Amino acid sequence: MSDAGSSGALAPAAAAPPAVPGFTQAGLVAPRYDGAGLGAVLPAVADALGVELTVGPRTGARARATLGLPTVKRACVVLVDGLGHRNLTERSGHAPFLRSLLADGQVLTAGFPSTTAASIGLFGTGTGPGRTGMVGYTARNPSTGDLANLVSWDGAGDPHEWQREPTIFEQVAAAGIPVTSVGPGKFAGSGLTTAALRGGGYHRAERLDDRIDATVYELMGPALVYLYWGEVDKVGHHHGWGSWQWGEEVGALDRELARLERALPPDTLLVVTADHGMVDVDRSRRWDVATTPALSDGVELVAGEPRALHVHTRAGSPGGADAVVARWRATLGASAIVATRDEAVAAGWFGPVSEHVRPVLGDVVVAMTGRATVVDSRTQSAASMSLVGVHGSFTPEEMYVPLLAVHRR
Repeated sequence: MSDAGSSGALAPAAAAPPAVPGFTQAGLVAPRYDGAGLGAVLPAVADALGVELTVGPRTGARARATLGLPTVKRACVVLVDGLGHRNLTERSGHAPFLRSLLADGQVLTAGFPSTTAASIGLFGTGTGPGRTGMVGYTARNPSTGDLANLVSWDGAGDPHEWQREPTIFEQVAAAGIPVTSVGPGKFAGSGLTTAALRGGGYHRAERLDDRIDATVYELMGPALVYLYWGEVDKVGHHHGWGSWQWGEEVGALDRELARLERALPPDTLLVVTADHGMVDVDRSRRWDVATTPALSDGVELVAGEPRALHVHTRAGSPGGADAVVARWRATLGASAIVATRDEAVAAGWFGPVSEHVRPVLGDVVVAMTGRATVVDSRTQSAASMSLVGVHGSFTPEEMYVPLLAVHRR
């Protein structure tokens, strides 16, 4: 019954980025903002529903051809927070329904950083963090100089001002196709939802079974329905993706998605994807900026998250960003890829970058390798620093996400 996609192999590797020292040697994965990446999903689904649109240099038709999706009357896109492709395949014994789709599925790449705020921006608009300004869990607000949280939206201000790109939902709804997001009530009208997923209506449902029921109801006529589930990521953060708790959560998700598939009306496309994957931390490879002078010297503010950091340098600091890069490289060694902002932009880490987004990016950008992390106890809570499962960097575990599709004829 699954007829989308033709190969279970990994998507072809993107062209190597310009030489940021250590990137290729560390086996990292570059984003694919114009290819088989997360940003292609909604433009492709829109085209499948007959809505022609263009996102940057890519048309929805091109995205649909890349992903091999059929034309349909209605579509449901399920985004499972934290369900990386490698995480799923290695624990697929807990997910017989999703496992049955893997052979005909595809592998997409997330953007950088491989974290929820950045990925939801990429997913919702089809454009990378360099355009959306959604560049991490936290980011420096250029208007205030303080940290803004791009998940809770604390300190970020007007979401329309922060994220200025049109959303796919807005364009599909404007074309006359009903659009409904299904998720917890707390996300209805939230800053993150308004920034990246504005457009259409919102159906509040807390439990997963209620969200499945709501989705089936919304698919009664021609429609695009988006269903979000965040518990896999939450359990992974607290227990690790290798834990029994993670396996049980994926199993519960799998059972409900199988029920959704059985209830789909004719001529419906079901797409299951994710925003990022996850690695479990190695506590012996963690640095704290607050207690490591070589990392704090010349640094005014650290934004981002423990796997992907935006380091903002102190004005007038001797040597500026280049000196900070040198100290961070010497301190972290092979556990991190450290670049200046210009190097990261030239390497395409964030996709094309708008002028209003450049100040949001760190003067120095850091991506961790292996299972290493960098924290800053001056601004991070003890609970956030104690998380077991983390994400944000370029490893295959974090960057590769599944695209699993079913066409109910």
